[in-house]
Amino acid sequence: MRESVQAEVMMSFLVSEELSFRIPVELRYDTCDPYAVRLTFHLPGDAPVTWAFGRELLIDGVGRPCGEGDVRVSPVEPDALGEVLIRLQVGGDHALFRSSTAPLVAFLDRTDKLVPLGQEGALADFDAHLDDALDRILAEQGAG
Repeated sequence: MRESVQAEVMMSFLVSEELSFRIPVELRYDTCDPYAVRLTFHLPGDAPVTWAFGRELLIDGVGRPCGEGDVRVSPVEPDALGEVLIRLQVGGDHALFRSSTAPLVAFLDRTDKLVPLGQEGALADFDAHLDDALDRILAEQGAG
């Protein structure tokens, strides 16, 4: 059965050192993809943008700097749990968001109640998905 957890958090979009504005960000966790969280950023005048990345990255990033490459999460102040920075990067472009830690922790707590950390594999039957995909490919090749 597919279940999900959703929350809306207000985050600051840090355009520069002098300019930032608050935007709503939808957080979503779905049991059909138990390793990932999705953040949908609602920027004014633009279509919503969704990023998916590892739930564990967000959990770890609340307490210490984490991530490599496109997504990095870290507390604003080391050893402080007040605010978190989320940096998203595509090529040379990046976006930086600041969020209060409390709503992220509340969301992550709800995801953990749905699927405890470390139990994701019980929901992700990769062998069955792989078998289904291989059967479809073989059927298509046989039909061609």
